Amino acid sequence: MPKLYKEQEYNSFLSTIKKQIQRARVKAVIAVNNQLLQLYWEVGCEIIHRQENQKWGSKVIKRLSQDLRSSFPDLKGFSERNLLYMKQFARNYPDFVIAQPPVAQISWSHNTILLDKCKKKEEQLWYAQKAIENGWSRNIMLMQIETGLYNRKGAAITNFKKSLPDANSELVVQTIKDPYIFDFLNLTEEAKEKDIEKGLVDNIAQFLLELGKGFAFVGRQYHISVGKKDFYIDLLFYHIDLECYIVIELKAREFKPEYAGQLGFYLTAIDKKVKKDHHNPTIGLIICKERDKIVAEYALGHINNPVGISEFRLSEEMEIKIKNTLPSIEELEKSLKSL
Repeated sequence: MPKLYKEQEYNSFLSTIKKQIQRARVKAVIAVNNQLLQLYWEVGCEIIHRQENQKWGSKVIKRLSQDLRSSFPDLKGFSERNLLYMKQFARNYPDFVIAQPPVAQISWSHNTILLDKCKKKEEQLWYAQKAIENGWSRNIMLMQIETGLYNRKGAAITNFKKSLPDANSELVVQTIKDPYIFDFLNLTEEAKEKDIEKGLVDNIAQFLLELGKGFAFVGRQYHISVGKKDFYIDLLFYHIDLECYIVIELKAREFKPEYAGQLGFYLTAIDKKVKKDHHNPTIGLIICKERDKIVAEYALGHINNPVGISEFRLSEEMEIKIKNTLPSIEELEKSLKSL
């Protein structure tokens, strides 16, 4: 008689097999992607070789596209445009086979975006690495490129180098951006801190994406008691990689020096009342509408807590949309004359 198995044992067995299948599928997808990128790189190299060493003209690409699509009608990817991408890809990464850079680990569609949108190889490799680390889809990566993430990283005014250990300060600097793009909020000029705060929490998924990898939301208007008084922190996060709490204060106006002092008070309170012994020092971030660089640097001069100061703004695309909906000076003058 065959031994009867228990339902719990079978479910565990099934779970194990499913995980093995999933791992195999992922490996298969990666292997196919690597083979495809390898093929496209080789085709690009061949095109460059023929055009540069044998003086073949540009028309060969159009003919090659037609012949390849005729020979392999069931295969996509051999359009004239894609062949040009292959040529650009091979020129960008002449050591592709040997070095296996981050671009070898992302899809071809990711790579074509990088070739289109990023002029510098360093920038392409940076976005490719971030796409791998964060699991960005091509559309998310495109959004990050269009909002200029590469140039915003580590651009905030901070005192991290003097207030944090050397081992942590550079990582924290790279974690804080400037400016932050809140185009998903549809902010108006008259928006108040509470409006911004509520909008960010209501759109927490987009906000976490803008903050970057590692942020975990703890609370809004986080209550903390000091002495006999109650205080409320705008937004409190915990950063998994940095292993510390991050206090964010929002200001819908220009930065003022007293904001840094207030935030320092909150950081001390979190360190004393919430932070555990194994946590790193709490970090503060002021996100304001405007910021005078020199005033901000002076304000941080004697602050011992780690504090960063950044701006928020709408994306350029959103600003253009808003401008296009506003009447021109000529239209306003015409309307006033008709009164």
